Amino acid sequence: MTPETHEYEPEAVRRTTGDAESSRASRGWWDRNADEYQDEHGAFLGDDRFVWGPEGLDEAEARLLGPAGSLAGRDVLEIGAGAAQCSRWLAAEGARPVALDLSHRQLQHALRIGGDVPLVEADAGALPFAAGSFDLACSAYGAIPFVADPVRVMREVHRVLRPGGRWVFSVTHPLRWAFPDEPGPEGLSVAASYFDRTPYVEQDETGRAVYVEHHRTLGDRVRNVVAGGFRLLDLVEPEWPDWNTQEWGGWSPLRGHLIPGTAIFVCERA
Repeated sequence: MTPETHEYEPEAVRRTTGDAESSRASRGWWDRNADEYQDEHGAFLGDDRFVWGPEGLDEAEARLLGPAGSLAGRDVLEIGAGAAQCSRWLAAEGARPVALDLSHRQLQHALRIGGDVPLVEADAGALPFAAGSFDLACSAYGAIPFVADPVRVMREVHRVLRPGGRWVFSVTHPLRWAFPDEPGPEGLSVAASYFDRTPYVEQDETGRAVYVEHHRTLGDRVRNVVAGGFRLLDLVEPEWPDWNTQEWGGWSPLRGHLIPGTAIFVCERA
């Protein structure tokens, strides 16, 4: 009789972690979880919709990348594109998007959905493009929360943008770091210091990181933007709309009506 085997549940810890470990963990996590992610959230994201976060703020309404009609003929880089839903919307607007992601499996879902958007598998901290290749860059919850050195990513985006290029990215609102990642009432009480930047790490039985998320305060994010060579034009904190009744991880109508869940930084290349 063979003994029962049990899959090891990663241990959640707070500890330091660098660029290489964070990148390796993110690639592995998204490759393993891409199928489940697309199954669970694909209907909300759509195949060709540009959504900035769980609140459901749509670029078709927000126009953070530019007013209606202004995207036609523009070269746009989407970082952390997943299945390239946002890039397909950009293409429908007449833009020339390129969808970049660290995860091979996420890009396979982009191929499954289809379309003519070029797909690139690469790390956001080492963009495989010549300087001045794009007019715009965007990222909806891609890369920035998962990298140890966000300034490195900012400088890479700055390098590949043309003068005056716009860079818009969304991340979990920094305030959320102080609260448990729970959608119910238990997620409404402060449980940690907002000022503690120690990364959240899930690690296997050998201590190897399998998931990493990095916290920065709101001020940190602004300083990262400036250090990367950008001007901050706007900081958007979407309110939770009444029509959105879904829960997405720790995001929910209960919490969304009380505390911000997403921060969107609208930046311009200096």
